[in-house]
Amino acid sequence: MPAIAEAGRPLFDPADFRIPAGITHVCAGGETPFLRRHDAALARYAADKSNGPPGRDAQDAVVLRVRDRIASAWGVERGDIGFTAHVAEGVSMIVESLDWRDGDNAVTDPDEYPSLVAPLALQRRPRVALRHASAGDPAALAAAVDARTRLIAVSHVSYLTGARHDLAALRTIADRVGALLLVDHTQAAGYLPIDPRLADFAFAASYKWQLGMTGTAIAYWNRARRPQWMPSTAGWHSIASMARPDYREGLALLPDAMRFARGNPAHAALYVLDSALEYLGRFPPGAVQAHVQALTTALLARLDAAGIASTTPADPRRHGASVCIATPHAAALTEALHHRGIWAWNGRGRIRFSLHGYNAMDDVERIMAGLLAEWRG
Repeated sequence: MPAIAEAGRPLFDPADFRIPAGITHVCAGGETPFLRRHDAALARYAADKSNGPPGRDAQDAVVLRVRDRIASAWGVERGDIGFTAHVAEGVSMIVESLDWRDGDNAVTDPDEYPSLVAPLALQRRPRVALRHASAGDPAALAAAVDARTRLIAVSHVSYLTGARHDLAALRTIADRVGALLLVDHTQAAGYLPIDPRLADFAFAASYKWQLGMTGTAIAYWNRARRPQWMPSTAGWHSIASMARPDYREGLALLPDAMRFARGNPAHAALYVLDSALEYLGRFPPGAVQAHVQALTTALLARLDAAGIASTTPADPRRHGASVCIATPHAAALTEALHHRGIWAWNGRGRIRFSLHGYNAMDDVERIMAGLLAEWRG
């Protein structure tokens, strides 16, 4: 990890975003504010959509460019990168594609996000036994798997606590029993380096630290590890030929990760993601991570000094860009902070302060002043 830097000033110009004057915006784990440059991206999409066949060619070119940007950032090939509407759709496609047998099981963290757990919990023919073990404790997770474990599903960074998980250790555990490793990078992509090759399949929503919008999620298929993978359903966009099909001959799928996109990709969202990735690409590798972790470690230290416990690990090697506080008063405290101009995220019995490049140390001090004024321990 890059050395923790001072963050006295924002890394991004806050004026580049739709952040109202006087607001400390620390909602990146839920929704980042919209980049103003995305207005022009949406206008380009509207123009291309209206321009007939040449316009569709322009839309296809944007899809390719976004795939190239992601592949370059993640150190993989373009063909490994596709898109789904959201992480839950991608996970569902993986779960539905597996040849489950009676007695098979899957392992997740007991506090894992529903997008990874619900597709497994609702798998019916046959039902999959769900086992739960802390993803932050590789020894406990290793004890939970066995020869019938088909899948380990984990978030790179926990949405609930902000803890970062050791994906290399989980890869070793999965390989020990021949299980797939599926990783959700949503709470990491945009500020942490991503090596998707540790997983068999990986996904990432684009509307958080990647500065995009809802409607599209990145889908990664590790074709080197799972070259024979096929989804159990398809659509016109995921089949190999755009010609008029002869259904009697059967249908072949696209050879790459665009087989995740059964219908049209969400072009408007991809125009916005293209704009977002170009913006993030202006900053040197590691700069965003160093910036946000200077802020998170400072906030954690101040919370500790004030006697306010956080569920987020203090070690910057073990946390992401969020600082979480579990409290039964989360809803009331978040509302009180909102009235003070501090926009944090409430939910599931905790307050989450998620920092990004438009934040600075002044925001940390303002969070602490607001918390100390409103705290109900």
